[in-house]
Amino acid sequence: MRRRIPLFNTEAERDGLRQASRFNAELLDFLRPQVVAGTTTQEIDRLAYSYTLDHGHTPACLGYPGPVVPYPKSICTSINDVVCHGVPDDRPLESGDIINVDLTTIVDGWFGDQSETFLIGEVSDEARKVVQVAFDCLYLGIQAIGPGGHVDEIGRAIYDHARGQGMDVVREYQGHGIGRKFHQEPGIPHLPSRTPNRTAIPPGTCFTIEPMINTGTWHTVMDESDGWTVRTRDGGLSAQWEHTLLMTEEGVEILTRTENGPREGHRF
Repeated sequence: MRRRIPLFNTEAERDGLRQASRFNAELLDFLRPQVVAGTTTQEIDRLAYSYTLDHGHTPACLGYPGPVVPYPKSICTSINDVVCHGVPDDRPLESGDIINVDLTTIVDGWFGDQSETFLIGEVSDEARKVVQVAFDCLYLGIQAIGPGGHVDEIGRAIYDHARGQGMDVVREYQGHGIGRKFHQEPGIPHLPSRTPNRTAIPPGTCFTIEPMINTGTWHTVMDESDGWTVRTRDGGLSAQWEHTLLMTEEGVEILTRTENGPREGHRF
């Protein structure tokens, strides 16, 4: 039985979603100058925690229930072969790294969620390419749907582009509905289903698209030492980009657009 998708059709609800996402984007812009060689991910996390609390809001990831232990930090920082859920620590960023910074904030009971992958100093051609492909996949997924469009259209656009660039799409993790809950319907896979997923995305649906693109195999492994960090099974690089999106009567509205981050069409 297909689960019901929560719809946000009043202006008060949509304003709540916009405000949470706007703050989340503001937080990412605040952190942006610190995501450089020599900074530890633990310091970036500390800054995110302080900035969020100073503004009266809540880091959604801190204490989030996990399969082994609750998530111990306020943000996720996934470096090089880490696909997602990397836990900030005392490792300084180095020239040549790529790092995904994933933020989620609760503002007056509403959630905003997004991520970007940063290139640190001089990176390899392969690293630059996987970041570009993941970035382009995000916007191709957004462009693929309009009001009443189907979930599978998103996955098809992302998968076809990634495979056409010689890369692969992580299967185990996907986008999701979001609103007054962190994760809700609809699930948004980043590749098409064997049996086409005809779940419609009507106006009022709030959801994320967050493709994780690998240079090698799509298979991943969980780091048993912390119960959270997910790595590529073959040690290849992985990159991800994410926006929170609201389907309106006119089309997709990007809620987590930053002031200072790369825009659609950017070349790295």
